[in-house]
Amino acid sequence: QVQLVESGGGLVQAGGSLRLSCVASGRSFTNYNVAWFRRTPGQEREFVAVIGWQTDYVDSVKGRFTISRDNAKKTVYLQMNSLKPEDTAVYYCAATFTYNDYRNSYEYDNWGQGTQVTVSS
Repeated sequence: QVQLVESGGGLVQAGGSLRLSCVASGRSFTNYNVAWFRRTPGQEREFVAVIGWQTDYVDSVKGRFTISRDNAKKTVYLQMNSLKPEDTAVYYCAATFTYNDYRNSYEYDNWGQGTQVTVSS
């Protein structure tokens, strides 16, 4: 098991940037695949990005968001540029050793508490 804590959310105007951080505690962090998901009220969690066995993004953020990791700091980052109002959500990081479908939130058994991102128009 690994414990995850997100930070870096906030209120930003459209076109602005934020960098989210996900700090992990526990062993073997380097072996984990780590993803970012987001959720808006009344909606299921939506896959945003993953890093580990592969790096990938949901189409709506490609070219704007970048996921990266610093294993020495046990931290995964999500750099979000050119933010849009539709990016407004609670963002969660999640981790798993293995997966069949990294876009499926049920594949992840370690979750952070979430951080709110609000983009104003």
